[in-house]
Amino acid sequence: MTAIPESELILNPNGSIYHLNLLPEQISDTIITVGDPDRVGAVSKYFDEIECHVAKREFITHTGYYKGKRITVISTGMGTDNIDILMNELDALVNIDFVTREANPEPISLKIVRVGTSGSLQETVPVGSLLASHYAVGLDTLMQFYPLEQNQTEQELTRALQLALGIGFQPYCANGSLHLVTKIGYDMIPGNTLTCPGFYAPQGRALRGGLLNQQLLDLYQRFSLGDFRFTNFEMETAGYYSLGRLLGHEVLSLNAIVANRITEEFAKDADEVIDDLIVKVLERI
Repeated sequence: MTAIPESELILNPNGSIYHLNLLPEQISDTIITVGDPDRVGAVSKYFDEIECHVAKREFITHTGYYKGKRITVISTGMGTDNIDILMNELDALVNIDFVTREANPEPISLKIVRVGTSGSLQETVPVGSLLASHYAVGLDTLMQFYPLEQNQTEQELTRALQLALGIGFQPYCANGSLHLVTKIGYDMIPGNTLTCPGFYAPQGRALRGGLLNQQLLDLYQRFSLGDFRFTNFEMETAGYYSLGRLLGHEVLSLNAIVANRITEEFAKDADEVIDDLIVKVLERI
């Protein structure tokens, strides 16, 4: 095997991975991710014991035990650019020997569950509901740089969306872990999630910057191909699912629906909805 050079696999002076600031022994093979660094404590407050706290930039990590099961919770910040860092560095922690800089011959598959918030694109997905993303489609360009394999149905879907939106690149599509959906998200709304490269104009919000496409939100809501329609949108899930597919990890994105963009509602009890999702995940993971 070829050793990965120092400029590609960057380690800190203490031997930890560059951005996450973690050593291999500091993570579990079962990982909960949250966007907001403050939400890490909202998860780990339920732990019976916390064995490590690590912080660097927006990446805050707590590893501990919940009812005897070792779990890591880590914050990611927002956007698929951060998910690119997170997924590659988590994979490196379990699948690359930091001494020899060579990939391990028998790769380890992590179980990664995103606990996040999302906006609904359909009246039938109400504020306060919980949604499990079965598929995610990315409107960002992250997968223009990776050899993501997609089946014919996924290719047809993303080509149709490209034409519908009139954009200059083909979006990408990947599915979450069926095993994790069955184990954790079985009673949640099954969803098809649109991952946007921003919170404002890419999600049809106009403040002072305006919108290039005034019909964008309507296009998202009405887009369909066969039985496929978008249920919600956010900023990370497609990155998770695509890198999970590439790297061989089981990934599931769960969404607390805190806004409905069609009915123009926002949850008055958003923190309670998120906490309900956290507790369900901890009990089922």
